[in-house]
Amino acid sequence: MRAFITGIAGTALTDEERHFVKEAQPWGLIIFKRNVSDPDGLRGLTDDFRSVVGRAAPVLIDQEGGRVQRLGPPHWPDYPPAAAYGEVYDRDRESGLAAARLGARLIAADLASVGIDVDCMPVADVPVAGGDPIIGDRAFGTEPGKVAALAGAFAQGLAEGGVLPVLKHLPGHGRANVDSHRQLPVVKADRATLDATDFAAFRPLAALPLGMTAHVVFAAFDSAAPATTSVTIVGDVIRGSIGFQGLLMSDDISMAALSGSPTERTEAAIAAGCDLVLHCNGRLSEMRAVAAAAPPLGGKALHRAAAALAVKKPALPIDLAAARAQFGRLMAGSGPKERGYA
Repeated sequence: MRAFITGIAGTALTDEERHFVKEAQPWGLIIFKRNVSDPDGLRGLTDDFRSVVGRAAPVLIDQEGGRVQRLGPPHWPDYPPAAAYGEVYDRDRESGLAAARLGARLIAADLASVGIDVDCMPVADVPVAGGDPIIGDRAFGTEPGKVAALAGAFAQGLAEGGVLPVLKHLPGHGRANVDSHRQLPVVKADRATLDATDFAAFRPLAALPLGMTAHVVFAAFDSAAPATTSVTIVGDVIRGSIGFQGLLMSDDISMAALSGSPTERTEAAIAAGCDLVLHCNGRLSEMRAVAAAAPPLGGKALHRAAAALAVKKPALPIDLAAARAQFGRLMAGSGPKERGYA
């Protein structure tokens, strides 16, 4: 088993991908819209991946709601963005927390039914005025305490549905001045400001089992390397100041924020302290380079991986019809009605 998570190109493993997965032994698979046909097809893909890799390997997805959800109509519900839970929270704190927890529980039911057991959510980023809109309504709010509370409720709902949450994007993407999918963001805020806002939202969530880094430079700590490839940020901020001790994966290393070849990016992320490297675009030539550069999962990384998977519990019983009705009532009046939750 090697220290990377792979994507694939389509809705089924090709012969070449099948050979790659069997030989390279990625820790897990991440699902995107290009991999989704219908529930039966997706369940077949996740089952096939695990059969080929020879173990109950994790299968991940970004199912946040709003702009970022890989599963959607007509086969799955359309869920609200994180900001909608924030609107409910502003009207009534307990209703907001209940909505976030229940929304996540419903998402978990959708995911578990097709063999997906890790959701790259919650987002604990805290947007600021003038920041790039890539986070925007993906955030629960703009106040660290509110963000942490709602993100914690969302993580709890996923866990109750048998799905592991991934805390992202450590140590914060809300202040980024550009979209890291396209360019490298540089944050120039001072340490005190970052500590009181961006980092503060993550601290109450530090016990979550999995986390994901941000491809963002924090000049107050490291003027050159983004968090993903910065020994200082991973060690002093993510592991130190924030206190996150779970399994740490990079954000997608094929994003344009990073420089160098897939091999160089993989080596840099591992050297900085990431336990796993995430590669998402499904290009087999890049996947092979990442696999070759990723070390066998061992030492502290292997211990953290085992600890994260040990946290996963069977889903608690739920009456889905009643839960969806309750969710609709909680979300009434928040966000566009065409989403189907108002």
